Amino acid sequence: MCMTVFANNVGTQLLQGVFSWQFLQFVVTFVVAFGFVLTSATFLSYVDRKVLALVQDRLGPYHTGPQGLLQPVADVVKLLLKEDIHSSSGDKWVFLLAPAVFLAPIIGAFAVLPFSPYIELPGIALATGIVYYVAMSSIDVIGVIMAGWGSNNKYSLIGGLRSAAQMISYELPLVLALVSIVMLTSVLAGGNSGIGTVSIKEIMQFQDVWHNTNNPILDFLFGGFTPWAWFLLVQPLMLLVYFICGVAETNRPPFDLPEAESELVAGYLTEYSGARWAMFFLGEYGNMTIVSAIATYLFLGGWSGPGVSYLTGLGTPVWGLIGNVLALIYFVTKVYFVCFIFVWVRATLPRLRADQLMQFAWLILIPLTLGNILLTGLIYLLANSLGLPNWVFLIVLALVNWAGVAGFIWWVRRATTSATLRAQAPAIHAQRRESAVPALQLSRSIEGDGSK
Repeated sequence: MCMTVFANNVGTQLLQGVFSWQFLQFVVTFVVAFGFVLTSATFLSYVDRKVLALVQDRLGPYHTGPQGLLQPVADVVKLLLKEDIHSSSGDKWVFLLAPAVFLAPIIGAFAVLPFSPYIELPGIALATGIVYYVAMSSIDVIGVIMAGWGSNNKYSLIGGLRSAAQMISYELPLVLALVSIVMLTSVLAGGNSGIGTVSIKEIMQFQDVWHNTNNPILDFLFGGFTPWAWFLLVQPLMLLVYFICGVAETNRPPFDLPEAESELVAGYLTEYSGARWAMFFLGEYGNMTIVSAIATYLFLGGWSGPGVSYLTGLGTPVWGLIGNVLALIYFVTKVYFVCFIFVWVRATLPRLRADQLMQFAWLILIPLTLGNILLTGLIYLLANSLGLPNWVFLIVLALVNWAGVAGFIWWVRRATTSATLRAQAPAIHAQRRESAVPALQLSRSIEGDGSK
C-alpha cells in the first residue's frame, strides 16, 4: 500500500512539474537558446559575405533567393548531403568525436546567458556565471587538438598545436579583463559589505541605476535602461582587450593562424568534410556569438532597453510578453552589432605572424590588464581614503581608461608602422641595390669613354 501511494505521489508530482510555468519557461528558453545558436551561424555567414563584399566593392551572394538570402540554406543542405570522408590511417574515434567536443561547450555556455527577464535557463541562478563561461570556453581547444591529432595529417597537427598555444595564451588576458568588471561590482556593492559578484545577470543589474520617479514617460524610457551607467564608459580599455582576446579565441582574422589557408591548407579542418566540417563551422560562429553576448552583458547593459522593465513590471501577461519580446530584440541587436565588428576587423586587418601573435598576448595584453587591475585598486584606495563618493571614483577611473584607450591605439599604430618597415627593409635594400647596379655601370662606361 505504501508503495502504491509513493508511486501515485511521484506521478502527481511529475504531472505537476510538466504542466507548470517553470517547465514551460525551461522549454521556451531551451528552444530559443538552441535555435539562436543554429540560426546565428547561418545568418552570420551571410552577413560575413555581404560585409566583406561591401568592403571589397563586390556584390557577394546574389543569385540564391532575393539578394542571396537563401544562400546559407543552400550551404546547409549541401553540407548535410556531402559524403563523410575520413582517413583510414588516422585515429578514427578521436577524429569522429572532435567536432562534438568542440561544439558541446559552446552550446553549454548559453546556460548562464539570460535572453530576457523570462527567457532564462535555471543555470542563470549560478553565482559563478563568469567562471562557468571561462571554463566552457577553455574546453573547445581540446576538440581542436583532437581534430589535429586524429587526422594523421601534418597540416592538421600544426594547425591544432597553433590553436592550443593561441587559445591558452589569450585566455589569460581575457580573464584578467573580466576581473576589472568584478572589481567594479565590489565597489558598487558597498552596502553589502563590498562583496561583488561574478553572476552575469547581477553584473547586468549593477548597470541599472534608475529609481522610480512616478513619471510614466521617464520610467518607460529609462526604467532598467541607464546607458550612462554602462561599464563600457568606465572600463573601455578592458572592453577593447576583451574583444581582441575574443577574436583570438574564436580563431577569426587577423588571428586565424590555426587554419591559415595560405600556409596550412585548412589547418585542423583539412581532413573534415560534410556534417562534421559543418559542426566546426557552427562552433566558430557560435563562439563568436558567445563572446559578443558576454560583451553585451558586461559592458552594454545586456537586454536592457526602453520599455522592458516598465512593461514587465505591470504584472499582466500581454504587457509582460511585449516586454520580453522587446528585451529579446534589444539583446539580439547588441549581440549582432558586436558580431558586425568581428566581420569589420576581418575585412580590415591582415593576418599576423605567429611570433607577433604570441608577443602581443604575453608582452602587451597581459601586462596591460594586470596594470589596469592595480590602477583600479589604487584609484579606489585613494578615493576611499579621502572620503570621496563612488561616482568620483568612477569618473576618475573612466578618464584614466579612456586615456589608456587613446594611448593603446597610438602605440599599436606606431608598433605596426615600425614592424612594417622592418619587414619591408630587406626588399627595399634589394631594390636599391638593383637600381644602383645600372647606375654604377653607366658611370663606369662614361669614365671609360672619357679616358679614351
